[in-house]
Amino acid sequence: MAVVADTTRQDAGRVLGVTGLGLASAALALALPFALGHALDQLLRGADAARWVALCALVVAAQTATAAGEDLLAGLTTARATARIRRRTVGHMLAAGPRAAGKGAGDLVTRTVGNAADAAATPAAAAALPAALAAPVGGIVALGLTDLWLAVAFLAGAPLLTLLVQRFARASSDCIIEYQNVQGRIATLLMEALGGARTIAAAGTEEQENTRVLRPLPELGTQGRRMWQVQGRATAQAAVLVPLLQITVLAVGGVRLTAGALSLGDLLAASRYVLLATGIGVVVGQLGAVVKGRAAATRVDEVLAVPVPAHGGRQLPRHGPGTLELRAVTAVRGAETVLSRLDLTVPGGCCVAVVGRSGAGKSVLAALAGRLADPDRGTVLLDGCPLPELSETELRDAVGYAFERPVLLGDTIGDAIAFGPRPLPPDLVTAGARAAEADGFVRLLPDGYATPRNRAPFSGGEVQRLGLARAFAHPGRLLVLDDATSSLDTVTEVRVARALFHDHAHRTRLLTTHRAATAARADLVAWLDAGRIRALAPHGDLWADSEYRALFGDGADD
Repeated sequence: MAVVADTTRQDAGRVLGVTGLGLASAALALALPFALGHALDQLLRGADAARWVALCALVVAAQTATAAGEDLLAGLTTARATARIRRRTVGHMLAAGPRAAGKGAGDLVTRTVGNAADAAATPAAAAALPAALAAPVGGIVALGLTDLWLAVAFLAGAPLLTLLVQRFARASSDCIIEYQNVQGRIATLLMEALGGARTIAAAGTEEQENTRVLRPLPELGTQGRRMWQVQGRATAQAAVLVPLLQITVLAVGGVRLTAGALSLGDLLAASRYVLLATGIGVVVGQLGAVVKGRAAATRVDEVLAVPVPAHGGRQLPRHGPGTLELRAVTAVRGAETVLSRLDLTVPGGCCVAVVGRSGAGKSVLAALAGRLADPDRGTVLLDGCPLPELSETELRDAVGYAFERPVLLGDTIGDAIAFGPRPLPPDLVTAGARAAEADGFVRLLPDGYATPRNRAPFSGGEVQRLGLARAFAHPGRLLVLDDATSSLDTVTEVRVARALFHDHAHRTRLLTTHRAATAARADLVAWLDAGRIRALAPHGDLWADSEYRALFGDGADD
């Protein structure tokens, strides 16, 4: 639970303040019965009780103020911790990039929103525990100071109260963790369904999809009922045990009053002390918050444990040709070795098309080329520099990407094209859009490039062209296209190909494709098979091989 420890350390002053105010409130709660008892005794004796009554009023006011201060400080601590944990979690996920996506978008949202808030509440809840325990312990001590037999009567049943708290903490921890895990699974399934809403509507599978998304619901209900059962059992047991203890203590107090060992004021004070001593509900509530927060913190820590790639400080050689090398690269996904000791050199300024059957690892190779992922073994170099040794800015300036399903980011269409490590002048944005055949439809929008992104609905092909425009607009020595022209119609693809293969001939280009026409335009084709490069040659030389031709006949794609 590193996130809880870090938050507690950063908010140490406020956490100590919550503890201090809580203990002060508990001390005042223990002082009040003493003052009330003495005031009653003074009144019964006909003496002046004004000082004791005034003291009672002062204690009540002070207790109200400290309790309010504790609640305010605890709320402030939790709110700031929540914001800090969410910023840290989001920043870590973005820094980890595709490495964090394996947990599922919905589950990540659940961890960042709900679990982060629960984890952030843990320091304040834990800080309030000493006060929650001080009141019962202080009540028992006060009973003993009032009359030893009162404390003995209470302590006879105290082990049962302790056992009740221990069982509650152990049982609730297990079911809370399971409940949060099932919530994450449902959120992931829901995100998938929302992303495929058009497909679901077209297929008429709303009922089946509803069933799939809600399939974990019975398990969620089971865990929810377990939590309620644990809490209900603890509440029911406390509802029986606490009154019995109170009655026992008051009965003993009555006997001691009859014997003359106690005054009526002492008995009044004892009745208040026993209420404090049996305050298990407060302890259980605080303990439940801590248990829930610890379970949530475990889920947040799992996200923060996803490794973030480390970058060096090295710079690429000036005016380098953009030569890309993959040396003995191995990539494992799950239990499958996708790439096995693969060697590939893409000469500077050359265009290499990567082809292969579905699942051959084309997209994995494309991700390794620009360090969107790291190989499990082997080295990837750009102009002789291992990619991990480059600074992040240097790497992102040098490598541009375009994807099959690009996501447009930024406030306007112009921002979406310019999106990158540094601002782009408008002329480069426009040039990139022209090269991707996007300038025409962008200018038809109400505000052109200044049109807000959420007011510009685009087709799949238009979105893909905007993704290409972004890649073309950013200068760099290596351009990686992961099936980035798959949604373009034939005429548009020919026009875009002119820019890709001629206007950007000074850049090294690595593209994955399942189209024979695209492979034919490339300088070389890298035929990926069984995790290795089966052949590296011009498309025309490979076309004589029937197995090579079958790749395009099957429409292989990643």
